[in-house]
Amino acid sequence: MKKISNIYFVIILFFISCNNGKHVANQPIQKLLTPTERLDELSSKMLNHLSNITLDSTRIPRSVKSFGRLRATTSQKWTSGFFPGVLWLLYDHSRNSKIKDAAEKWTAFVEKEKWDDHTHDLGFKIYCSFGKGYHITDKQEYKDIVVQASKTLIQRYNDNVGAIRSWDFNADKWEFPVIIDNMINLEMLFEATHLTGDSIYHNIAYQHAKTTLENHFRPNHSSVHVVVYDTLSGNVLQKVTHQGYKDESAWARGQAWGLYGFTMAYGRTKDSMFLEKAKSIAQFFFTHPNLPKDKIPYWDFDAPRIPNEPRDVSAAAIAASGLLELMKYDTANEQKYLGWVDEILTSLSQLHYQTDIPPFFLNHSSGNVPEKSEVDVPIIYADYYYVEALLRKKEYQK
Repeated sequence: MKKISNIYFVIILFFISCNNGKHVANQPIQKLLTPTERLDELSSKMLNHLSNITLDSTRIPRSVKSFGRLRATTSQKWTSGFFPGVLWLLYDHSRNSKIKDAAEKWTAFVEKEKWDDHTHDLGFKIYCSFGKGYHITDKQEYKDIVVQASKTLIQRYNDNVGAIRSWDFNADKWEFPVIIDNMINLEMLFEATHLTGDSIYHNIAYQHAKTTLENHFRPNHSSVHVVVYDTLSGNVLQKVTHQGYKDESAWARGQAWGLYGFTMAYGRTKDSMFLEKAKSIAQFFFTHPNLPKDKIPYWDFDAPRIPNEPRDVSAAAIAASGLLELMKYDTANEQKYLGWVDEILTSLSQLHYQTDIPPFFLNHSSGNVPEKSEVDVPIIYADYYYVEALLRKKEYQK
């Protein structure tokens, strides 16, 4: 099987000597743990965190406000599935009964979202919580919730457009918006076909991925954030941003969503066009001249004040997890991808990128910089994809 790479320690020296990001200059260097050791550490840390947060359906952890105060939400928000998901991922590693109990209780708060037909984010909400829980526990009730959420989600599909509608807001400006983030929600639909044998979910997810591939990407393989369609003709009306620097820029997390999403789509369909797109996105992301040496991107690759711009740790974590899947399919570039993953995990092992604010692990993510919302703070989905990346790296090293 795969041997553990010694590249970590080479990278650490490189990281110290020539990092060009302002955040990590003169930071103390931490001993790099193996994925198993780091997951052990995070599991122990979460056990301590659980005693410091109240089990409350209206206060699901999302991010951090000023003065270290928890920003929490109800299950209605798109991030509600990530904290339960973090708990399931840590339980998958640790098999600690207290973490499992917490995972079950926090997950239960999200169940009613299976009926929410006003959002495209049911994959984030339901599949990251109940989906993870089902694959670990094999509970029939979790499976049923995933299937019902999939039934709800496909109601947002428009056959003329060939895609699932994203947001409902800005309806006066956007007739039928589709965002690159929506690629991630397709995994729940692919899984629903696997669970039920009904091809409708797979077919809708496949067509949505095709439509996104055709219309979201520029010649340099960067992604637009939002594509707006005419619902009658299916024609593209606008290509704009909502969270990036400008319509023509490359919003970092959007690029990471694309990398992760098209890798997943290839894994589920084996259609080579999705694999080629994932490879192209990875190349754009990791060879961009504005990507810092430590591989933690600025919030937008074209942000105007680089290097004096916020980083986005969540984009790095999503990309690392996506690369660990891409390695399975693009074996010719396996070592290159592994090197990039190791650089990210090395960077995130340093104190500067960590936090002790319960229940978070990582700092310096940026949610919506143009709106000055959740900028340079811990955000729960960064932790989710970080823990997932560690689990995937652990599996790779077996």
